[in-house]
Amino acid sequence: MMLAAQIADGLRPVVDLVYPPRCPLCGDAVAAQGGLCGECWGDLEMPGTPACRLCNRPVAQSDSTCLICENTPPRHAGIHAATLYNDASRKLILAFKHGGKISLAGLLARLMAARLPEFAGQKPLLVPVPLRRWRIWQRGFNQAALLGRELERLGKGELLVDALVRDKCTPSLGGLGRGEREKALSGAISVRSSRVSDVADRDVVLVDDVLTSGATSDACVRTLLEAGARSVRIACFARVVDGLGLSRNSSSSGQKIEPKNITPEVMKTSGAT
Repeated sequence: MMLAAQIADGLRPVVDLVYPPRCPLCGDAVAAQGGLCGECWGDLEMPGTPACRLCNRPVAQSDSTCLICENTPPRHAGIHAATLYNDASRKLILAFKHGGKISLAGLLARLMAARLPEFAGQKPLLVPVPLRRWRIWQRGFNQAALLGRELERLGKGELLVDALVRDKCTPSLGGLGRGEREKALSGAISVRSSRVSDVADRDVVLVDDVLTSGATSDACVRTLLEAGARSVRIACFARVVDGLGLSRNSSSSGQKIEPKNITPEVMKTSGAT
């Protein structure tokens, strides 16, 4: 690993001469490969505080719980998103997932790694959200697996790339409501039989590029916990937030506000699947 890093460092000036570093969003010159220019960096929206103590969705008051988690406590142990889904993060995802720019995996993973907590003792397993085999053949890669590989290189865990499998085809989830997504995913994801012993009694970080309604990640979390995982956290590059998720305590009227069971318009784009 050290020799490979030394070779890469030695070749970097040559690569920069042949392929001058450019911002992947706007094309302007940048200082190093795999970076964003200052203006595009400012266009990314990072999750802030205060946030829900269970899912990290923005809320109005610190140490409060969003309405969605109050109504349905999550199975996961936390969500760690590098960015909120907006035009800038969408462009990066589209370039990475559909534009063939897999070199962006390093940039996206570095931003994700900065949000992940440190684990005491044994490092967690990094488990990518699975794709159907035909989708991998069509695209050429699983974007979640590439992000997991980069997170492993950054020391954030041990990659178990084949822990989860999709057992059946599911329709496109874009534009479906939460209930429709959960119905489509019922029985679609399982832990590979040869990996059950590896997952048992381990902390797991579920890795994906975009978190939308949470139906896919919830199906993955559920099956990992049923296989004996100690805990499951979710790490993603971009997260769709359908409103601010204000806590019940912050409502001026004191009336409970039910979250809508719809897919936000942003989820219907090709970058959020």
